[in-house]
Amino acid sequence: MRYARQEDLQRLALIMQGSAEGISLSDIEREFSVSRRTAERMRDAVRNAYPQIEEISGESGRKYWRFPPGSLGRMAEPTLDELTAGHRAAAIARREGDELTAETLERLLVKVQAMFREDRRRSIAADLEAQLLADGVAFRPGPREKISPETLSTIREAILAGVMISADHRARASAKLSRNTRLGPIAMLFGQGRQYLLAWSEYQNDLRLFALAGFERVSLEPEVYERPKGFDLQEWLSESFGVWREEPLDVVWRFLPDVADEAAGYLFHPKQQTERMEDGSLIVRFRAGGRQEMDWYLVRWGDQVEAQFLAVSGSPVSDTTETDAPQE
Repeated sequence: MRYARQEDLQRLALIMQGSAEGISLSDIEREFSVSRRTAERMRDAVRNAYPQIEEISGESGRKYWRFPPGSLGRMAEPTLDELTAGHRAAAIARREGDELTAETLERLLVKVQAMFREDRRRSIAADLEAQLLADGVAFRPGPREKISPETLSTIREAILAGVMISADHRARASAKLSRNTRLGPIAMLFGQGRQYLLAWSEYQNDLRLFALAGFERVSLEPEVYERPKGFDLQEWLSESFGVWREEPLDVVWRFLPDVADEAAGYLFHPKQQTERMEDGSLIVRFRAGGRQEMDWYLVRWGDQVEAQFLAVSGSPVSDTTETDAPQE
């Protein structure tokens, strides 16, 4: 039996051209979630359609298949949807304050479109403009902090190179300026109008969050920095609501019936549990720190949500909205 899904075969051919080492049958199984036999049929279908495919023998006799660069010609041109996704990503990066990523993406997109034939370039430009206007992401207003592009560039370089930085940083809460602070940068966190650097502080010998807008000077240091062994950024983030870093609370939100359907369409926390009640209300449970950011967020739901916060020990927490700021 032949494998006949044209979209999968074209995608497989493009993956084969994009891989210098080649693609094995096991790779096809994982990428397309198919059985071994189906992976063999897909490989055979691509091989029959494109005789220029190369077969390479790897370790232990395992075989790989790839195309020489340029073999697939214009079939590898990006689609309108793919170009739109790239422009949308650039717009979102700029909206969140990551100007460096936005500019890099835009330069890449210009290069990609410059590779098109002239008639294709004209038609794709008109379609792109219409699609981006309909999408509206580039025009969605919202407050965000201004961050120096030089600061972002230096910190990104330090993260990629795995080296320490020396910085003069002004804390958001106290406005105190700390000079020559030595940090081991791990990740920049963008979103919700505020942007932070997660870094290891040499002075505090611990991970801390630093407001990116607070950096008044940043320079690279020669010392190599290695992030803590076993550190998982996604796991670390899942312990917080937003980027606020506090002792975790057991959080219970009850959305009243009038807004329960709307609330059910949100992912408030990656480890949340939801329960629909007989009266139509929605219960959302999760464990995280960041009480103040939760309070800010819940304001938008008005009197249609009831919130309960418990310390992990089980004791109730005061309903006040006061909380410590992110550690800086």
